[in-house]
Amino acid sequence: QEQLVESGGGSVQAGGSLRLSCAASGYTYSNVCMAWFRQAPGKEREGVAAIDTDGSTAYADSVKGRFTISQNNAKNALYLQMNSLKPEDTAMYYCAADLADCNSDSPTPVVTDFGFWGLGTQVTVSS
Repeated sequence: QEQLVESGGGSVQAGGSLRLSCAASGYTYSNVCMAWFRQAPGKEREGVAAIDTDGSTAYADSVKGRFTISQNNAKNALYLQMNSLKPEDTAMYYCAADLADCNSDSPTPVVTDFGFWGLGTQVTVSS
């Protein structure tokens, strides 16, 4: 059974850094698009970054140059390095998987493309 478990969230001051991790289990497919989403209170869930099987990446404009998505296929792990954090980055962050190549028609990951989700990890950035 496929499972995603996030960790690494916490509270930091603006300008600080956090590294989120996502442990994936039960995935035996050759092509899997992995992504990070976030959802702030009262807002829709939005795509933050995605990484394809070949290592190609995509980022939301709001995090470009500050966040880096990476994966370790041998460890079935996904990461999100977040630097220069801002209060507007405060949200619940979710790891997600799509059993296909990443959607090349969209510059950022789309919620409806992903069928597997973790329960999330909270990130709070104070000013």
